[in-house]
Amino acid sequence: MRKLVYYVASTLDGFIAAPDGSPDFFPLDPDVTEHLVANWPQAFPTFAHGQFGIDRPEGRFDALVMGRATYDPALKIGITSPYAHLTQYVFSRSLPPGDYPEVKIVDGDPVEFVRELKRQPGADIWLCGGGQLAGQLLPEVDELILKLNPFVVGSGVPLAAREFDPHRFRLVETRSFDSGVVVLHYARAADAG
Repeated sequence: MRKLVYYVASTLDGFIAAPDGSPDFFPLDPDVTEHLVANWPQAFPTFAHGQFGIDRPEGRFDALVMGRATYDPALKIGITSPYAHLTQYVFSRSLPPGDYPEVKIVDGDPVEFVRELKRQPGADIWLCGGGQLAGQLLPEVDELILKLNPFVVGSGVPLAAREFDPHRFRLVETRSFDSGVVVLHYARAADAG
C-alpha cells in the first residue's frame, strides 16, 4: 500500500511558515540544497528544476496533496501547476475545479480521500502542506521527514494544527549539516493506531 509522507521544513518551535503563510525565511543553504536535490528532487517546484539542475525528478512520489493556503503562493505568481511532474490534489471548498484543470481540486473529507488514494496503485504520496491539512491528516501520516531549521520564530503556521491528540513516531534516520539544519526521518510507531 502507498504511504503518506509529510516532508516539510520546520523551525525548532514547530512552525512551517510565517504567520502570513510564507516559508521564505527558511534559507536554502548550499550544503542542505545539495542533499535535497540529490535525495528529494520531486519536492522542488517544476519551474525551479532548471535553477537546481534537476533534469528528471525521479523519486518515491507520484502524487502530492496540499491545502489551499499552500497552493496560493503559486497562484499569486501565475503558476497553476507548481508540481507538474506529480499528480497534484488541492483541498479547497472555494476553488472552482474547472478553473484549474492542471490540478485536481478536492472539496471532500481529506482523511477519506487520502485513505482511498493510499489503496490505489502507485508510488507514495507527498503531504506538501500546510498545517491545517497536516492536522487533519496526521492519523494517516506513515512517515514524517522534517528539515529542522535552527530558528525559533514564536508564531506562524504550526506543523500540524489540531486538538491535543498524541501520535507517536520512531526515529529512522538523522542527517545534520554545517548550516545547523538537521533532517529527521520518522516512521509511524508500530503501536500507533
